[in-house]
Amino acid sequence: MPLAAGALSAQFTGNMSGSYASFTKPSFAPPGILFPIIWTILYLLMGVSSYIVAQSDHPDKLLALRTYFIQLFFNFMWSILFFGLSNYLQIPYLFWCIFAAILNFAVYLLN
Repeated sequence: MPLAAGALSAQFTGNMSGSYASFTKPSFAPPGILFPIIWTILYLLMGVSSYIVAQSDHPDKLLALRTYFIQLFFNFMWSILFFGLSNYLQIPYLFWCIFAAILNFAVYLLN
């Protein structure tokens, strides 16, 4: 399912994502060819993870899957909105990524 969401999102963005090549990028930006490779790997890992959760007997399984599908929807919409709205979503996405990184680090430290 995550691979389908990524492929469908890529179909909707079409040539818009090609505009990434014209953006001014920081010196540490990887070559554009890496993005589809890395996203494919990440989507595969997300799919395997969701399958593991779906097969579990954990009482919070449905909540975890619901949260997963919500984030998958936002992940799907991000490329469409980012490229379609000419980068207006860059700042909120940056804030969300920073928050997610801090949250993940805090969970790591507590566990």
